[in-house]
Amino acid sequence: MEKTLTLNSFKAVIFDMDGVIIDSEPLWEIAIRKGFEHVGFTLTKAQAAQTVGLRIDEVIAYWHTRFQWEKYSNKNVERFIIDELKVLIAERGVALKGVAETLQFLKNQHLKIGLGTSSYEELVDFNLEHLQLASYFDFTHSAEKEEYGKPHPAVYLSVAKKLGVSPLECLVIEDSFPGMIAAKAARMKVVAIPEKSHQFDKRLIIADYQFENMGTFLEAINK
Repeated sequence: MEKTLTLNSFKAVIFDMDGVIIDSEPLWEIAIRKGFEHVGFTLTKAQAAQTVGLRIDEVIAYWHTRFQWEKYSNKNVERFIIDELKVLIAERGVALKGVAETLQFLKNQHLKIGLGTSSYEELVDFNLEHLQLASYFDFTHSAEKEEYGKPHPAVYLSVAKKLGVSPLECLVIEDSFPGMIAAKAARMKVVAIPEKSHQFDKRLIIADYQFENMGTFLEAINK
């Protein structure tokens, strides 16, 4: 893991959303567990952690193969979870420490700013509007539009292409191991800012840089 970070070799910074921009990982867990209670089974905390970073349709498909519920379609469960999550975000959703300041700093440096997430486009729009951060991003993209979600690199490659920047000139900020795999597979440098539930994951050593939060990341690039 590299110790010092400068932005000189980068033309774009690409953010993950959940756990990086917004403190939504705990809200996702609540919504997902409620969704599965809705179809008749209890998802444990440990089970919920198994699918962190996947698209919600992939999460539902993963558990459907194991629990085989019949009363509701996967689309019904998906809609229930998304609607529940929106309610939770409206009530409790906040930007993580240092996010707005970091976005403003990057904007002032004339770097392109992108977002690549496993969350659906409707949630990207909902979250950024709720947090009043949409204007900072040059392009946002959901893995919903890709054949494969993270850890496949497609979502990050699509963001780089749309920004008109080589993947080799992109710095990605991620909080989870699957997202870091996606960014590394895209040949991008990766900053790990682990969400609380991931902070002791030893696999995060694959990141090029690691910071406690966005505030300490901003201090490092502002030196």
